[in-house]
Amino acid sequence: MSKTAPFTFQARLCRPAQPGKDESWAFLVLPKAASDILPRRGRTSVDGRLNGHSFQATLEPDGQLSHWLKVSQALRELAQVEPGAVVTVQIAPADPEPEPQLPADLREALAACPAAQAAWEGTTTLARLDWIHWLESAKQAKTRSSRVAGALDMLSAGKKRVCCFDASGFYSKSLSAPQAAD
Repeated sequence: MSKTAPFTFQARLCRPAQPGKDESWAFLVLPKAASDILPRRGRTSVDGRLNGHSFQATLEPDGQLSHWLKVSQALRELAQVEPGAVVTVQIAPADPEPEPQLPADLREALAACPAAQAAWEGTTTLARLDWIHWLESAKQAKTRSSRVAGALDMLSAGKKRVCCFDASGFYSKSLSAPQAAD
């Protein structure tokens, strides 16, 4: 666990109404008090325990100034829980914040633009997390392509942080927790 004291809570594990191609995952929504110990309302990484089993994950904003956690099948199997069960969760901010995984389209675009690549490498881990979050929050392929191009332009111009993006989803309502099927 990290240097911040962990916060323990109980939550119901939910099956998503629209799981996409991978139907094996579940999720839970953190109580606001748990999110309040975290350093940011947008994506943030935590060290945690689910029914006593360790994990590290990046929480997603729920659009209500809190977060939700995607629980993989592997973690569910380890913890021996199924959707509908109430689980005990302990979280603390990851320290240090792990480097986010670069999406393939952004990685390729940065590799083709040395000025943007240099600016990218000069940003902080949290700034890179916001850039990726902004890119991945696009709902359409056309918007995502436009954002990749925009990121290259902004980074090439020396911008360290993506502007005008509400990483919490609270003001624009662009981000939210999944709807539960059960």
